[in-house]
Amino acid sequence: MSKKQTINFKKYLIWFWGIFLGGFTIVVFTFLFASWGFLGALPTFKDLESPESNLATEVISSDGVTIGKYAKENRTPIKFSELPDNLVNALIATEDERFYEHSGIDFRGTTRAVLKPGSGGASTITQQLARMLFTGEKSRNKVKRVLEKVKEWVVATKLETQYTKQEIIAMYLNKYDFLNQAVGIRSAARIYFGKEPKDLVVSESAMLIGMLKNSSYFNPLRREALVKQRRNVVLLQMTKNDFITEEEKVKLQQQPLNLNYTPERHDVGLATYFRAHLQKLMRTWVQNNPKPNGEQYDIFRDGLKIYVTIDSRMQKYAEEAVKEHISNLQTYFFDEQKRNKTAPFYDLDTDQIERSFERAKKNSERYRRLMDAGVSSKEIDKIFKTKTEMTVFSWKGDKDTIMSPMDSIKYYKYFLRSGLLSIEPQTGHIKAWVGGIDNKHFKYDAVAQQKRQVGSTFKPFVYATAINQLRMSPCDELPNTPYTIPQGKYGVSQDWTPQNSDGKYGGMMTLKDALAGSVNVVTVNLIDKVTPENVVRLAKAAGIETDIPANPAIALGAVDLSLLEMVSAYSTFANKGLRVSPMIITRIEDKNGTVLKDFVPETQEVLSEESAYVILNLLKGVTESGSGIRLRSTYTSAGGAATGFPYLFTNPIAGKTGTTQNQSDGWFMGMVPNLATGVWTGGEERAVHFKGITKGQGATMSLPSWAIFMRKCYADKTLNISKEDFVSPENLSINIDCKGKGGEENNSNSGGDTNF
Repeated sequence: MSKKQTINFKKYLIWFWGIFLGGFTIVVFTFLFASWGFLGALPTFKDLESPESNLATEVISSDGVTIGKYAKENRTPIKFSELPDNLVNALIATEDERFYEHSGIDFRGTTRAVLKPGSGGASTITQQLARMLFTGEKSRNKVKRVLEKVKEWVVATKLETQYTKQEIIAMYLNKYDFLNQAVGIRSAARIYFGKEPKDLVVSESAMLIGMLKNSSYFNPLRREALVKQRRNVVLLQMTKNDFITEEEKVKLQQQPLNLNYTPERHDVGLATYFRAHLQKLMRTWVQNNPKPNGEQYDIFRDGLKIYVTIDSRMQKYAEEAVKEHISNLQTYFFDEQKRNKTAPFYDLDTDQIERSFERAKKNSERYRRLMDAGVSSKEIDKIFKTKTEMTVFSWKGDKDTIMSPMDSIKYYKYFLRSGLLSIEPQTGHIKAWVGGIDNKHFKYDAVAQQKRQVGSTFKPFVYATAINQLRMSPCDELPNTPYTIPQGKYGVSQDWTPQNSDGKYGGMMTLKDALAGSVNVVTVNLIDKVTPENVVRLAKAAGIETDIPANPAIALGAVDLSLLEMVSAYSTFANKGLRVSPMIITRIEDKNGTVLKDFVPETQEVLSEESAYVILNLLKGVTESGSGIRLRSTYTSAGGAATGFPYLFTNPIAGKTGTTQNQSDGWFMGMVPNLATGVWTGGEERAVHFKGITKGQGATMSLPSWAIFMRKCYADKTLNISKEDFVSPENLSINIDCKGKGGEENNSNSGGDTNF
């Protein structure tokens, strides 16, 4: 070899090593600079231990079911142990086949991606997590993208150092946005399939993993066929990696997506009215209960767990019961209004009707938005009269239509509203809360917000006062004759002589028969004996918080109260005279499971155990021979036709119906030993009601919802709703055996159910 040739070889060798070492040095220093933060801020060690994130607050029922969330970002993280194997296998097979072999960076996959662009495989699961957590979206600038990739690699390496492989998988799936308010795998499983992640089957897991490629593009609610193709690709990858067999793949690929879309919004799902009420309470609670550092908890970001008294099973049955009955009752109301010239109103003239619509317009959200935007009144009137596309409520589902906003206001006036509340008397725990027929379209809560005249359902407080103070017996008799409260007594402006609603009088009547028949004149006689002040005092002690005027008209229910107050007060009778304040929260935990607050109810003795038992005996008469007798017979529809759908309850039930003036409000309160439930039904306004008492009374409007609810509860043996009788106190000294004086043998219903 010549000298010249030797020199040239050394020259090339020096250049090679220079370029190699120089490039290596540049790469090393680039990564060092990135790790030192010279290429942009990187997360601190603390950030890696606890990445910042928005965690949804969960509302968890007494039977352990998440019934709702409060969230800016609907995400509830879960542990790796809560992920099914098929989901993890689908993830590994599709996104990172060598996940368990590399340390955050798959150099083999990266090399293939460089040499063969478009082949995929460059980003590992850890790198994808790093990008989601810390480096944000990909930049379109190539230089910036290279620098972002370097930072991504640095963070991925740190993640692999700090966390186990299992933790990285869990963090990745907890962070990914699956669209449609499904942030994280738990929300995705619940929203798309209505189940917890651990219950996902292979095809469902494959669909969710397929969405990781691009959830906006592979949106199952908009591109079902495309999402199915992508799911089948995941199943193919699972076969290639020996997670499922070829036969399983073929079978699974032929299946439809089988979506069970269950959106998690504030106005859909279980207990929507309850959750709205709970949110108001929580906003007050966080103001008075700061974090240890003095900051205020954010129920939309801090991942609290609110354990509530609602039972998800009973809540479901309650909502089904109201829907089943009111949707049926509505058909008869619609039919009646076809013959009503002032539909859907009675008792109003044209000017009053127009004022009603005008009030509704000014109370609407649309009107408030327009006013806030500075739109003139004239322009607002024009907008409300202009037809536009909108979605309105119907009992067959939301309906797309074209109508003016004012026409929609008139349309909604036709719908009957209803509320149901159920309380466990011994604990005060609220087990079911139905505030209306549809929270999306009817926001006003008929349980806590609304107060309506209670009619004859207030009469038991008059009877309870007489029993507790005068030790009167259900067998004691009073005359069924008109009774007058003279002018000046209790502040009455003139002589007051109320009538029985059916106009029937005569003879003596036991208290048991009088309450069963809701006889007005006997109740007025009683309130005069005990005084209105004492009745008010007992009602307030039992749980009525609204101010009640101490006048004799309250004997017939001339007072506006909420369903929550009424059921709470009735619960006192079922709990041996001991009031337990209503509870909706049992405890609150932070995101780490630390108990922030345990809640205990307040208790107060209202009347003696003996008096409470005697009033229950009176109320049992209502369902044995009074206005609640239909609980013992075949169900009759609102139109009067027997449907063959029997209630036929045989167990002891203490109850009371109530119907107010002109059938504006229909009530039913029913109790068994371990459950007190009340139902109210009526129109948005008192002028919206049935014309006649047959369909407009509480026994027709509200009792059926109670009955359907209780039938469902009794059918679910896991609930243990009592069918036993109320426990009699020892040494009962008040006579309750009224045989020979009418009592159980008397089926009269004289006096009627209305308050006037």
